[in-house]
Amino acid sequence: MTRRVRSQEPVREQGVIRFEMPEDSLPADHRARSVWRVVDSLDLSAFTSGAKAVQGQQGRPVKSVRMLLTLWLYAISVGVGSAREIARLTKSDEAFRWIVGDLRVGHSGLSMFRVGHGAALEKLFTDVLGALLQKGLLSLDLVAQDGTRVRASASAPSFRREASLLACREQAALHLKAVLAEQDDPEASMAERQARLAAARSFQTRIEEAIATVSELQAAGNEKPRASTTDADAHVMKMGDGGYRPAYNVQMATAGSRLGGPRTIVGILVTNVGTDMGSLTPMLAQIKQRTGQLPKVLLADAGHAKHSCIESAMRSGVDVLIPVPEAQQHSTKATSDEVVAWRARMQTDEAKELYRARASLCELPNAHLKARQNLTQVLVRGLGKVTCIALLAGVAANVLHNLGGLLS
Repeated sequence: MTRRVRSQEPVREQGVIRFEMPEDSLPADHRARSVWRVVDSLDLSAFTSGAKAVQGQQGRPVKSVRMLLTLWLYAISVGVGSAREIARLTKSDEAFRWIVGDLRVGHSGLSMFRVGHGAALEKLFTDVLGALLQKGLLSLDLVAQDGTRVRASASAPSFRREASLLACREQAALHLKAVLAEQDDPEASMAERQARLAAARSFQTRIEEAIATVSELQAAGNEKPRASTTDADAHVMKMGDGGYRPAYNVQMATAGSRLGGPRTIVGILVTNVGTDMGSLTPMLAQIKQRTGQLPKVLLADAGHAKHSCIESAMRSGVDVLIPVPEAQQHSTKATSDEVVAWRARMQTDEAKELYRARASLCELPNAHLKARQNLTQVLVRGLGKVTCIALLAGVAANVLHNLGGLLS
């Protein structure tokens, strides 16, 4: 006689009452708690400066800035860079659930927070650098600058010349007129009619932005300018693999020691220019504005070797170490004293030895930007929004690399 095996089967019809204490769901030393404490110590008032929901007035309360910022920083620390993925994890992962508590966050709100507070993110980036300087965790003795190309949210076929854009303008106007005529369509819901109207106006706006970009390029001397009808700010650039695609140039200046240790991003400059030439001067100005001082030594590759930038930096007391491009090594063209001194400096063994620290200083943040935050391509349009994403990435890198020091 075969005996029946006793087994436990799931019962889903039985009601269950659960008592949970979210505060006790994470260990005391969990990274999410550490990030929360650092964020709690920062001044986040700039994120709510324009909020209408204030005491004594009607309006829906804004989502906690501390919670949203902690959510993004912690997500970046575990290699999650997608708003949709973060929203999903707030329902399944203990750390993400602890951060949001009893609040609910959608991917749309997370995306808007990341790209909708440009001025606040600028201030936050500067404030974090100030905190690191105050605690003695940041030194500008050695800074390296490098740029990386990030694919834009635009395709090559979206680039058009002026004649084609003018034809698109006429089509966009006709399309908007047709959509406005269908606003009384009884078969479409109010939401559908509003979505159609918003899409038609958005397309018309993007066409006008592309025409304005072509006009600017023509004024700058470009003989056959083209602009994208998807993202007018994006320009075609040469990428790391040798191909040419619409992209943005993200320049980062990183401070640290050639012996190792934490790396701190002290400057972020996002442009739609496909060359690094000329980026040294605005980066140094930004570093001075954020920290109140200039680097003692600045390392960069030969793509940054613009004479006017080198002259300006050396006159400001910055020791610029940039390899002399091959095309300039045998040049007999008259140059300034600063350029002559720079060329002579790069021939010394001391400069060559110090320059070897460039790769370890600046290429690691670029690699983390793409590998850990999946920023091989941005999904937003416009220079301003791309800058917001880069700034949040810089804040995350600086907070996470100096987490222990900021909490001490």
